[in-house]
Amino acid sequence: MAPNLKIASWNINSVRARIGIVERFLIEEQPDILCLQETKVMDGDFPRAAFHRLGYKHIMLCGQRMHHGVAIISKLPIEADHRHDWQDNGEARHLGVNLACGIRLENVYIPAGGDIPDRDLNPKFGQKLDFIERMTRWSETCDRPTILVGDFNVAPLECDVWSHKQLLNVVSHTPVEVDALNRLQAAGDWVDLGRHFFPAPGRLHTWWSYRSPDWTKNDRGRRLDHMWASKEVAALAVAHKVHEPCRSWERPSDHVPLVTEFVV
Repeated sequence: MAPNLKIASWNINSVRARIGIVERFLIEEQPDILCLQETKVMDGDFPRAAFHRLGYKHIMLCGQRMHHGVAIISKLPIEADHRHDWQDNGEARHLGVNLACGIRLENVYIPAGGDIPDRDLNPKFGQKLDFIERMTRWSETCDRPTILVGDFNVAPLECDVWSHKQLLNVVSHTPVEVDALNRLQAAGDWVDLGRHFFPAPGRLHTWWSYRSPDWTKNDRGRRLDHMWASKEVAALAVAHKVHEPCRSWERPSDHVPLVTEFVV
């Protein structure tokens, strides 16, 4: 049976600044639903018209100026949006919707955590760990078919980064973050769709720093973006793709989109 639900997720690093490559991606890939993180725009200024022109009539937003912001854009009806404030500070980092097929779709942008992997020296790192811990408590209560996507800002496996040894003390790959993310995954018995389709120890990256003069030459990537699903939904997944060429498009995000196809 052919897949009939295609879901994409992308940290776009400003949807207005990169609306051109978003439109190109939607035209070329034709996902049914696009989850965006780091939209960096208030809801009233979101570029709805560009999505409407391409047939994406259903839009749910949780916006914020300058930083953060998440959105779910869909060709299919979506309803009953809700938002968790896992930091209890008003930052726009989560949006969830119901799909007509009975699946819940959760879009999350976990904090990056600053540069120093020590909660005493760097409050941002502590906020990140607390965010993941609150997600873990929430995950324990999930009792319906769910897809969880977004920029998790953690590369959990040794093969999820260009150099495990050199990044062990770099925020996004430290043991304390990996342990926290593993507890989150275990709490909901989530299936990591990326590694389901591309098992370790194979290379799988979704982010490359802007600091690199040629990301393709040194390939210093990390797998910070993820798609997880509850077991009953994971059983419906038939394909998963990381769109690396998008990193070379004009004015790219430092992240690339992920797409999973389901038969539902």
